[in-house]
Amino acid sequence: MSSGIILGLIVLLLVIISLRERVHQHRYREKDWGSIGESKSSPLSQAMANLVGVAGGIYISLVLICTFIELQIPARVHLGQFCLEPLATISIILALAQPYLQRVIQSWRRI
Repeated sequence: MSSGIILGLIVLLLVIISLRERVHQHRYREKDWGSIGESKSSPLSQAMANLVGVAGGIYISLVLICTFIELQIPARVHLGQFCLEPLATISIILALAQPYLQRVIQSWRRI
């Protein structure tokens, strides 16, 4: 029971950290539309939509790759009391790491 709570808190912390980085990156790219008077969504909602979109794109790509090369992946993997779909788990992990990998690549290009 306690291991499930700890794992859930770790996942929640990773999502929050990734969303914070996405909001931070989005603020530098976004123009100030407030002077025009149009309504716009908050940086947090844009970051959440971006996280879900990236994870969905990665998931679809992984499914297509596995189908193309005919990999036999189990439908579910059991980790203690959790039952996870492997491709969905991988896509979420990659989507959570994406803003940090993007920052590393941008720093590397500046060198």
